[in-house]
Amino acid sequence: MSNGEAVYGFFIPTVSLMGIGSHKEICNQMKSLGVSKPFLVADKGITAAGLTKQICDIIKEGMGVDAVVYDETVPNPTDKNVADGVAIYEKSGCDMIITLGGGSSHDCGKGIGLVASNGGTIHDLEGVDQSTKAMPPFIAINTTAGTGSEMTRFCIITDTSRKVKMAIVDWRCTPNIAINDPLLMMGMPAGLTAATGMDALTHSVEAYVSTIATPITDACAIKAIELVAQNLRQAVANGDDLAARDKMAYAEYLAGMAFNNASLGHVHAMAHQLGGFYNLPHGVCNAILLPHVSRFNLIAKLQRFADIAVAMGENITGLSLRDAAERALTAIQTLSADVGIPANLTELGVKKEDLKIMAENAQKDACGATNPRRPSLEDVIQIYTNAL
Repeated sequence: MSNGEAVYGFFIPTVSLMGIGSHKEICNQMKSLGVSKPFLVADKGITAAGLTKQICDIIKEGMGVDAVVYDETVPNPTDKNVADGVAIYEKSGCDMIITLGGGSSHDCGKGIGLVASNGGTIHDLEGVDQSTKAMPPFIAINTTAGTGSEMTRFCIITDTSRKVKMAIVDWRCTPNIAINDPLLMMGMPAGLTAATGMDALTHSVEAYVSTIATPITDACAIKAIELVAQNLRQAVANGDDLAARDKMAYAEYLAGMAFNNASLGHVHAMAHQLGGFYNLPHGVCNAILLPHVSRFNLIAKLQRFADIAVAMGENITGLSLRDAAERALTAIQTLSADVGIPANLTELGVKKEDLKIMAENAQKDACGATNPRRPSLEDVIQIYTNAL
């Protein structure tokens, strides 16, 4: 705060490459960073799909070096992933990090880079801007259309001892270079396409109704919502639809621009607990919780939810503001059902007896700070209950 007025930042990678074939520019970007020994973070699924070898071959041909590969990242990456990766990074004498995949790979790579530069453990960096030293040069190559992690300052790591997801929000872990090539997204199965697409929608909605939204983040969020509404069904129905994949890549990037700067809300605060407690897929948890948290938030942002309804293709002509806002919730639930998201948390194995501890942890999550309504513990428990 300055002189009683709010000061807003805007965080984004230095370079972002979009479009078909953009991943082939990786060597030019490495040369611009002046690096010579890359550490590539991926997961077993990415390696099995042949993408790890594909990128390593490009680096070998263009740079004449072999990348050191760490592909032990798991969904909901853990503090152990980070510690193991740091040990290999340091032993191998690497001078940069490349992440290949979706949010898990990017978040794991961010954690490795932060600890490699700052020392200690990843737990020391939980919270906002806790680092004091710059990460190694960092290129994030995205293979999903949802998390936005390839371009954000957010890093989510599971603390295995506490069974909670640590939110590390730090401008220093923003990648130097982000690459979004729809060609690398063509192999995503329908379920992952749906989950990551709904993740992007959640980012956009939460950013649009955030207490620190700005005209810049509003523009990004609304366009992202439009693109998701217009293209996610097609991308799920036909994974080879390159045009839909390309539009979803833009959607998730715009959503990342929005929430990276306007932050999020209680959908994410609550979804993080489901991921940490049950190791559930993040995008699916967001998708199930989004209409329930939005209903709680509705009266605080009626006009904004009406805007969301229009962006999702709803006709609100002649409706009251309240009814128009309600159309946003209907549109979200319809899209979620169309792309095959489970109807409730019970289908994911969530148990009523665990709701209180998860609600208590959700109240401590940094993402909840910008939710448009401040829920009580009882409110959060009720929202979880409604989603069962």
